Amino acid sequence: MSAVTLLLISAVVLATAVAFFTWWSRRHGHAPPKSDTGARPPAGESGLWRMRTTVKDEPGSLAALCTALAGHRVDILSLQTHPLGADTVDEFLLRAPGALAADELDRAVSLAGGTGTWIERADAHDLVDAPTRVLGLATRTALDAAELPLALRQLLGRCTIRSLPARPPGGGRGTDGVPVEGVLEDTVMRLRAPEGGVITVERPYLPFTPTEFARARALVELDARLGPRVPRSDDVLTLPEGNDITIRRADTGDIEAAKAMHERCSPRTLGMRYHGPLGDVDRYLNHLLSPRFGRTLAARTASGRVVALGHLLWDGDETEVALLIEDDWQRRGLGGELLTRLVAMAVEANCASVYAVTQSSNTGMVAAMRGLNLPLDYQIEEGTLVVTARLDTAAVGSALPYDRPSRRFVRD
Repeated sequence: MSAVTLLLISAVVLATAVAFFTWWSRRHGHAPPKSDTGARPPAGESGLWRMRTTVKDEPGSLAALCTALAGHRVDILSLQTHPLGADTVDEFLLRAPGALAADELDRAVSLAGGTGTWIERADAHDLVDAPTRVLGLATRTALDAAELPLALRQLLGRCTIRSLPARPPGGGRGTDGVPVEGVLEDTVMRLRAPEGGVITVERPYLPFTPTEFARARALVELDARLGPRVPRSDDVLTLPEGNDITIRRADTGDIEAAKAMHERCSPRTLGMRYHGPLGDVDRYLNHLLSPRFGRTLAARTASGRVVALGHLLWDGDETEVALLIEDDWQRRGLGGELLTRLVAMAVEANCASVYAVTQSSNTGMVAAMRGLNLPLDYQIEEGTLVVTARLDTAAVGSALPYDRPSRRFVRD
């Protein structure tokens, strides 16, 4: 191969690398997207927008911005300010003519002195004022420890939240701690979890402000002061053979009952659920039953023995569902009942989808997912099956199934 050929190849490789780096920087940089997606208003009607922009903290800057919006017949429904020293981040909820596009709105704001503008469609749920919304999130957190990650997501908008335990399930070195006051680094904040782990919140494109950081810390501190708590409500089911089964929320106080169920399960049943060495299955229970990482439902007999567990696990932007049914209680409809309730919780938490990881031979789990009557996606690799259910078509009532006592009959 000649030197000229090598030089040409090197030039092509370098150009490709530069192009990829440019694409990656645009995709992962802090430039906020101008989103015109979402529910568009009918022709002739107004539409709602959420907008955030940065202006100089000096007299007249906000007035210039409001004047520019008024020039496009845009009504300001709410305004929050986030001081940043020499600058101020202004967060608006706007009602604008339906024909006004995001690019036009961005151009008007830019000409009025706004920078780093972020715009996306809003809906009627955003009409609740900020203090009312924060109080509502605090109330939900106070009632249920599992609500903290969901409350943070609703408080901070579109973001990824991960709870990292002080000691990972299965053993090993835990994550590094953070100071009591937490750490704020541009688009990432890290907060000390009450149980000793770390809560990481990441929001691409839109850096967090000190005001948002203070709100998130206050919510975590409330959770820490209240301590472990899980709402206790019973839902009684009557099986076809006449047995009464009670379904209620479970937490780390149920670890011993869950371990006892493990001992009664066959190796095949445990293997279908945990996909790893059976000697380690008990180690996962502290993580699985912790309200910090999701919600767990337990099915109990009249004597109080746990015979089935259903888990809804927060996994960053995604949500996993998992079931474990004791061998003697399989094929009685318990899996479908637990899964229906877990999906109702996921819908209530505004999850877009849920996924289940199992083995391709686990016909019971596949049947339970199909019984949801939701759009499903199947992916299989080396015997591992991932079934994802989209929840955008799922309906849920104003109260979750475990929120009210009831008696239902389960059919096979």
